[in-house]
Order: sequence, then structure tokens, then C-alpha cells
Amino acid sequence: MSPLDELATILRPAGAGLYLVSTGKAEQEKLQQRLYGVSSPEQVKQRFRDSLARIATAKGVLLGVPSDVGAGFRRGANLGPQAIRTRLFDDGVDLASRGIVDIGDVFVIPQLLEDDMLTAEQIAVSRKALYPENASAELPVAPLSIERRALQLVLALNPRVKPFVLGGDHSTALPVVQALAPHAPQPWGIVQPDAHTDLLETRLGIKHCFATWSWHANELLGRKGRLTQVGIRASGRDKNHWESTLDVKQFWAKDVLANPAAQLDALLAHVKSTGVSGVYFSNDIDGTDARYADATGTPEPDGLEPDWVVELIRRLGREVGLLGGDVMEVAPSLTPTPESAPRTVGLAARYLRETVDAALSAG
Repeated sequence: MSPLDELATILRPAGAGLYLVSTGKAEQEKLQQRLYGVSSPEQVKQRFRDSLARIATAKGVLLGVPSDVGAGFRRGANLGPQAIRTRLFDDGVDLASRGIVDIGDVFVIPQLLEDDMLTAEQIAVSRKALYPENASAELPVAPLSIERRALQLVLALNPRVKPFVLGGDHSTALPVVQALAPHAPQPWGIVQPDAHTDLLETRLGIKHCFATWSWHANELLGRKGRLTQVGIRASGRDKNHWESTLDVKQFWAKDVLANPAAQLDALLAHVKSTGVSGVYFSNDIDGTDARYADATGTPEPDGLEPDWVVELIRRLGREVGLLGGDVMEVAPSLTPTPESAPRTVGLAARYLRETVDAALSAG
């Protein structure tokens, strides 16, 4: 199986990553036809396959990962990719004109997370369900494993391409950095706006989930302050604990709010001091204050201002270089007020546009 054939097998067209049988199925198909500018499911499949053929010459790729299996007690981020894509479409954002190829969605079996957590028997029956014509092939079945394999294939086809991912809970960031690591300029780093540290080695015995991905990413980077977290304010440990034990660098929200300009300068100075040649920008929407982003699993008050985050993205693009980025934890079904979903999704779309533009402005 060629890389393109494998991608066409393990991924689905944009908007098709959620498994629907009856309820919502017609709306899902209409969205796909809008996104691809066609009028039938068959044409959607052809446009999807045509888009994969453009990976080799793309500046960036967009991938949706509608999985919230790795989340906490309030879920709903599985609807994030669909909502953000819809908002981008409604706003007339043409990512293709920026050199971005939308490679579709990871198709999610909603009870699975990663292949390493499954028995051989479960993998076999899931392969039969997902890939009835290729059930004997050793293809991944759980969302994090599919995501990692898809991005490995994309980067093998085009090592210079920049990945942009729509989550999903924050566990879906780890496969991106795992796939990116062999191709990133060395050394490289991660900048992570987030209300939470996500720095547990395991959570309830689970190795990879929303609360552990940063620990594993930090190890992958070799520590040395190359993981920079900003907006932290909900943590069982203080800043000194995390920085002294794991060699990360943190800029807590209270300090940013007290002196935004100075903290922005300090953050950029720190990233540059680590000698990295570029950073991946992993943007948990709850890093932003809940007044602007409360349609998420764990909204937190006293967080970052949207304009400050945008300026951070722009300066990282100009002064350091962005290797790609994501927007995570957008949960449009979790709506404390009628304005929650449109406000949060609109901000997520803004963040994605800014991340794409900043990443591609330097070539």
C-alpha cells in the first residue's frame, strides 16, 4: 500500500470523523459537501482523495481529530473540529490560498484511545470494522494511533510541511509532536497556552491522556526548558515544583495579567535563550480567560486575554518560527450561556488563522 493509499484508508473526508448512523448523519453529509464544494457523497470522496495528492507540495496540512476519549469528567471536545471548520467556512477563510491542504479527519471509534491500550483481539475486530477491505493489514485503529501514523506518512511525503491540528481533547497534541520530532530542526520547542500543566507522568494508570501529554512531550524534547507553558492557574503544585522537578518554564496567568508587556518579552527571551530553531504552538482554549472561552471542559477565570495570545503567536512567528500548531479542547456542546459556543468557536477560529499565518509568514 502506497503512503497516499494508506492515508486514504485510515483518514476520512473533513467533517466525517464522527461516527453517525442516523441522528446527525444528513447534517454531517451536508457539511462535507459545503466544505468540498460538491453535491454528492461520491464527489466528497473524490475531492478528499485529490487533496491528499497535494501533500507533497503543500506548505501545511490541516487535520481534524474529533476525539475526547482522553479528556476529564466534562467532555464534548469531539465536536470541536467540526465546529471550527464550519466557522472558518462561514467566515470565508480560504486556507487553500495560504498553501494549506485539508487532509480530513481521523475517524474515531469513541471508546478507543490508543492501540497500546488494546488487546490483540480488540485491535483485530476494530480493524475489521474500520477497514473491511484491508482487515489483514497492520493499520492503527485508535484515534491517537491513527493520528500519529497519518502525520508520519504526511511528513515522509513532505518533511517541510507544517501540521495544523483541530482537537479534540489535549491528548491529541502528543501524536503531532511525536510525528514532528524526527523532522523538526534541532533543537526545537513547544509553547503551550493552558490553564493546567498536563504534566502528570500517568493519570489513574493511563500513560497518555489530556493530563499527561505535556510530560511525555517534555521528555521527547529533552527537557532543558524547551517546553514553555503560559496561562497556568489551576494546579495542585506551585510553579517552583514543576520548574525544579521537570525543567519546564512556566509563565503563570496572574503574572501575565499583572504585567502583560513585560511577561510577553520575558517569554520570548526565554524561548530564544534555549537555542531552539522553532516551536510548535499547542493552544488549549482554556488558557484563555473563561469570559472569552467557556465552551470547554474546564473553563477557568483569570486567564489570558485573546489579544495577548494573538500577539504571542505573531511574535513567535516573527522572532522564533512556528513549526505548526493546534487548537484544543473546544467543546461547543458545553454552553453555560447561549453565547458560549459561538464566542468560543469564533475565538478558536481566530487563533487557528493567526497560527497558520504566523507559521507560514517565514516560509
